[in-house]
Amino acid sequence: MVFPMVFLKIMDWVVYQILANSCYRAARKMRSYGFFVRNPSLKTSQQYPFFPSVTKCCLEGRGSQTLVCDVDGALLRSRSFFPYFMLVAFEGGSIFRAFLLLSSWPFLWFLDSELRLRVMIFISFCGLRIKDMQTVGRSVLPKFYLENINRQVYDIWGSTGSRVVFTGVPKVMVEGFLKEFLSANHVIGTELQTVGQYFTGFPSGCGFLVKSSALKEFFGEKKPDIGLGSSSLHDHHFLSMCKESYVVTEEDSKSSPSSVMTRNKYPKPLVFHDGRLAFFPTPSATLAMFLWLPLGIFLAIYRICIGIFLPYKMANLLGIWSGIDLKLKGEDINHHSESGNRRKGVLYVCSHRTLLDPVFLCTTLGRSLTAVTYSLSKTSEIIAPIRTVRLTRDRKKDGETMQRLLSEGDLVVCPEGTTCREPYLLRFSSLFAELADEIVPVAMYTHVSMFYGTTASGLKCLDPIFFLMNPRPSYHIHVLGKLPKELTCAGGRSCCEVANCIQRQLADALGFECTTLTRRDKYMMLAGNEGVVQNK
Repeated sequence: MVFPMVFLKIMDWVVYQILANSCYRAARKMRSYGFFVRNPSLKTSQQYPFFPSVTKCCLEGRGSQTLVCDVDGALLRSRSFFPYFMLVAFEGGSIFRAFLLLSSWPFLWFLDSELRLRVMIFISFCGLRIKDMQTVGRSVLPKFYLENINRQVYDIWGSTGSRVVFTGVPKVMVEGFLKEFLSANHVIGTELQTVGQYFTGFPSGCGFLVKSSALKEFFGEKKPDIGLGSSSLHDHHFLSMCKESYVVTEEDSKSSPSSVMTRNKYPKPLVFHDGRLAFFPTPSATLAMFLWLPLGIFLAIYRICIGIFLPYKMANLLGIWSGIDLKLKGEDINHHSESGNRRKGVLYVCSHRTLLDPVFLCTTLGRSLTAVTYSLSKTSEIIAPIRTVRLTRDRKKDGETMQRLLSEGDLVVCPEGTTCREPYLLRFSSLFAELADEIVPVAMYTHVSMFYGTTASGLKCLDPIFFLMNPRPSYHIHVLGKLPKELTCAGGRSCCEVANCIQRQLADALGFECTTLTRRDKYMMLAGNEGVVQNK
């Protein structure tokens, strides 16, 4: 008899919360949008903010003052936190969890803000490993947060001496970004309940954070100097507890030049990030992705097959017809031996964007090349349409291997040792400069609209598939021409000077920035390891 009684109580709660209570809230929401308002001027007066716009805030003399604000509705331009929960569900969970969250969206619209947040948290976090959430928070979410920061709010944020964030969203989703990128002093948010190494999907014992109560508990009788929030009535009590208060209206959050944070204004350069989704997953964009997925998988298999089984010219033609934006700039060199029967291959030095760099270089040049790589999954090695040779990270052995391969023919090398998605070039290994007299720098540029074809913490064997699943992936290849002899080791330059020279040439051709970061820096930052693919 116990189970039926518990079941009835649960059903009673569901009927009340989801049907009766939510229908009442939906009616109130429709009324607030003006469906039942006879006089249009009443709707305007109900939404008129009681505090001045954030554009009216003076930035001078704020160095010793304390600012309080929320992430949702203030720091970020996006008016909904759904896309960030989708990133957690897709990148930290699985595609099935992401589909469940998307399926719930039509019902979430009818719920009030707190109940909507509860449902999104439960779907995104129930059964999610703490380790997976930490990875997403460290390597995936910062990119999307930076792209959606409200620049006007950030200008005020940067002018103050102390910043405290109060937010109802899970603290684990925002704390790392706020402290690492924005130098927040304190982050107070909703704590989530955990069991062992997993989230339960429910808030901890203290429940959801109420900003006004949390602010009073944190500051006591003292009032913070500046408060920033949204123009909704929920934030007005919170803002009324500050000495000065400003609201971020919908007009302030629109994608205008004054509110969009450009890359050169980022508080910290974004060099590395991870995850498969290349777009901001709003409900409509996520729906478009799921509708495209079956066709995308078929298209990726088709593109892989034509690359493996067809001649280069035909593969180029059919690949372009399938939607690949493939462009070649510059011309391949006609290399001839200067001394009789002795001939040594040309070394093509490429910037590294995806695992397909050597493949697309071969197909555009129309001839076979051998690619050397530091880390390649067994699956990628098997399906590769060109010859690949794995290096060991032993400088002497790798040098001997590359010398042997150059004596057999032309060679492709990516001296960065790993891919980078952003407009930066990592430090070049100098080993290649010691081995060849004929060096040709090749600038690689890629662009995707739906899926990234690289990963640091996921399955690397799926990288080519994800890249080729994009509706119109771009590959622009610029062959810069043979490096003059006086700039090579044969001309008296050191191997480090040659490597740095080629790095600068490629950066200038691409409009990128040179860095001294390495593959080890990337993988330690994104995945917590050194990026070695096990031979399985």
